[in-house]
Amino acid sequence: MDGKKHRFHLPKGRVGRTVFCILVTALAGFVYFYVSLPAINLHDGEFYGFLIFLCVVYIACVVLTTGISGLLDDASVKGKIKSGFSFIKTHCLPVGVALALVLLAALIGKVISLPMFRAGAYRELLDVQTGDFAEDVAQISFNEIPTLDRTSANYLGDRQMGTLSDMVSQFEYSNDSTQINYQGRPVRVAPIGYADLFKWFTNRGGGLPAYVVVDMVTQEASVVRLPAGEGMKYSFSEPLNRNVLRHLRFQYPTMMFSTPEFEIDEEGHPWWIAPRLVKTIGLFGGRDIQGAVLMDAVTGESEYYETVPTWVDTLYTPQLIMEQYDYHGTLVRGFINSILGQRDVTMTTDGYNYIAMNDDVYVYTGVTSANADQSNLGFLLCNMRTKETKYYVAPGATEAAARASAMGVVQDLGYTATFPLLLNISGQPTYFIPLMDATNLVKSYAMVNVAQYQIVATGSTVSACERTYVNLLNERGVVSGGGLPEEQGEAKGTIEEIRTAVLEGTSWYYIRLKGEDVFYAVSAAQDRNVIVLSEGDKVTISHALPEAGESPAILEAYAVAAG
Repeated sequence: MDGKKHRFHLPKGRVGRTVFCILVTALAGFVYFYVSLPAINLHDGEFYGFLIFLCVVYIACVVLTTGISGLLDDASVKGKIKSGFSFIKTHCLPVGVALALVLLAALIGKVISLPMFRAGAYRELLDVQTGDFAEDVAQISFNEIPTLDRTSANYLGDRQMGTLSDMVSQFEYSNDSTQINYQGRPVRVAPIGYADLFKWFTNRGGGLPAYVVVDMVTQEASVVRLPAGEGMKYSFSEPLNRNVLRHLRFQYPTMMFSTPEFEIDEEGHPWWIAPRLVKTIGLFGGRDIQGAVLMDAVTGESEYYETVPTWVDTLYTPQLIMEQYDYHGTLVRGFINSILGQRDVTMTTDGYNYIAMNDDVYVYTGVTSANADQSNLGFLLCNMRTKETKYYVAPGATEAAARASAMGVVQDLGYTATFPLLLNISGQPTYFIPLMDATNLVKSYAMVNVAQYQIVATGSTVSACERTYVNLLNERGVVSGGGLPEEQGEAKGTIEEIRTAVLEGTSWYYIRLKGEDVFYAVSAAQDRNVIVLSEGDKVTISHALPEAGESPAILEAYAVAAG
């Protein structure tokens, strides 16, 4: 050997340099595409970014292989720009023209998609019908009312994962849950994920062995183990080809997707639901959903459905529905009015929640005026599978005002109100608000009348809260035909014995009437009148009825009135 070092030499000649630049650009483009995953679609803004990236890389490569001394000869900025254009014209004119065309197309596409030019089209994105609340929203039974919000459900799911010694060291809760109806009950489901990159490397062969289900009514979290050998091979915790988005992109390179959601079918099999995103106004405007790709989380097999199966619950996202209604409400009299006069302009409030009805999931959000004051004009209910949307006229408090009113009742306990759920109680639109302690666990419940938000009832259980609320509606004359709910009993007499106890931060009073053996338990948070009662006082107690054949020692009470 002569001891000389071999150095890499750039190819000589115009053809050689061109081939070299094409190869470098192709390699850089593959890496960019693999990481960012743009759809090869003229309606996808990221696709234009991909094309611009390719052009810039090619031009930079040409500059480096040809030499940059000519570009630096002129010291002035104007001269450098002129030299740059001259260089592109001489050495890579087709790519320079392509770059200019891409930039021009993106700019024109952006302009023709603006709401100021297409106000009517934007307003028609969402078809909103007027509904009758008492007719459309049936009273939901207690075993169908979700008592958790997303934060609480994720907390319970994460805590349940921590109890599984054989999984907690290898996997973790994903904190990416989806609310669905599963076998007639509202639940949140979430996949587990690999704890870190090393855990992925050692466990990827078998896939993710389980998912988490949190019952939104009973607040029970469970880890559902998949059959042996049927772990989920495709998830967002996969860094390479089995990543959900990357797998979908390679199967459907031209299709745009909204963020895929994790769901399970009625047999408990895991799926990824990837809604197909379309742009219906100009090039980039009018986001909407047109069917979805259903991908088996175990095998990766997928199929596109123009009309998805009925067990799918989350085709549309709350954010998309609220965005479309904001166009519908603000552009009612054109674009200029939406900014200057704002006559008849309405918009959604800040927040949303879910309602389970008719084996579907509906998203709820309030509607307020352009002034964004403390009053709602009404609210929306939208089917998240079909996008059927109805507006209900119900003037009253905003969700924020209702939360403040509920927390004011239990301010001594320091509970935090979650975002309300809208219920039909005795034909009245009612905010149902779970109240959480500092550990994100639900400790109490509140019901606030939408029209008269000073009517607030609380209770340690949903049924207790509902009974107290109905009593208040009757007392205030909001509903007629008043008597108590049919399943509620009433006891009258003289207090012979009264005991107190503090349970989970709430003061409870146990009252026994003269001549009776049963104690009636009522919390101070539910009816503060009980605090001033003493032995010998005559009272009327509203209470739960015992189950048939039972003779309980303690009955839950909802209200205690003196006299």
